[in-house]
Amino acid sequence: MARRTKADGADGPVKLVATGVGKAIDGSVLLRPTDLEVASGECVVLRGENGSGKTTLLRVLAGMTAPTDGKATIDGTVADERDPAMRRTVAALLGAPTAYRDLTLVDHLVLLEATWGRGDGADERGDAMLTALEIDHLAERFPHELSSGQQQLFHLSLVLTRPARVLLLDEPEQRLDTHKRGLLGDLLMARKESGVAMVVACHDPDLTARIADRVVDIVPA
Repeated sequence: MARRTKADGADGPVKLVATGVGKAIDGSVLLRPTDLEVASGECVVLRGENGSGKTTLLRVLAGMTAPTDGKATIDGTVADERDPAMRRTVAALLGAPTAYRDLTLVDHLVLLEATWGRGDGADERGDAMLTALEIDHLAERFPHELSSGQQQLFHLSLVLTRPARVLLLDEPEQRLDTHKRGLLGDLLMARKESGVAMVVACHDPDLTARIADRVVDIVPA
């Protein structure tokens, strides 16, 4: 697979815009119309009680769910995960990513690197990612051998390994202790500083205060 270039959507500025985005199914409102805008090097944090629609909004932004009201665009193009360019632009943690029972943690990261055309040095980068999350001692474990907190860190490693100009994260701090939330904050701040645009649903006030440029409060229907 060819190496990525700017034309592949892995580099350069980006803008994500949601205008009046809402979602209803069979008369049940999952998300009230919501506006949001985030550009390269910015982070918007979504706040709201469980069931308010934060995950639904993230799924619309990722192009995984079509809104019933409004629209979400990335660089002017309607968000649609079926679009290869969109998949090269957006990395999302919305639920548990697919994992393979017979692949170790580092095997998963090497596979991702190869999938996105970055085979050279994949083992070293995989080890570096696991080290940054302090789970490098688990590199040769299988996903089903991990605790819930370790699984969350592994899921984060899968998303952060992908090339992306946009990161969409649904409560990435869940099941992490205070120290690990600090590590997560370090990684997200580094991504912001590198020019990645981020939308993060978050319940942690300390993490929110650290990473957020703006906060959007989602009001339940």
